[in-house]
Amino acid sequence: MIDSPPAPATSPAGRAPLWATLVATFFGVGRLKPGPGTWGSLATLLLWALASSRIPPASRAWATLVAAAAVTIIGIPAATRVARAHGSKDPQFVVIDEVAGQLVALIAVPLAWKTFLAGFILFRTFDMWKPFPIRRLERLPEGTGIVVDDLGAGIYALAVMHLLLHFGLLIR
Repeated sequence: MIDSPPAPATSPAGRAPLWATLVATFFGVGRLKPGPGTWGSLATLLLWALASSRIPPASRAWATLVAAAAVTIIGIPAATRVARAHGSKDPQFVVIDEVAGQLVALIAVPLAWKTFLAGFILFRTFDMWKPFPIRRLERLPEGTGIVVDDLGAGIYALAVMHLLLHFGLLIR
């Protein structure tokens, strides 16, 4: 009798580890409808506003950068495992990519409602629009492609945000 090989890790019937599901969905925020990505960005914005208000202003830029890097480092393998288990290249409920990208959009941004609102709008716009070369980043394999395109959107949002700040269009 010949034994059949075990099902591959990419089987839709498989189940992602709990840690990966919690991270990839940002503790369930990715299950909210409609627009799980928007909910993920909003949750990030609110949590970061609370967290950064407790960080000395001189350390906020570095803290935001470290947080974005940590989310990315943990988020890529989590997104990979959840996407494999779901049998999908980029499941909508995986929102850890929005968390990482939204944090990038807030690097060295003053803690004020206008800047946070602008950062949110800019990031969501670039994330949905995906100007060159962001769309190409989606082609990267598995969790890398899921997360890195949102980092690109975050970088675009960050650049526009800092232009707005430089020319005094947000804070007066």
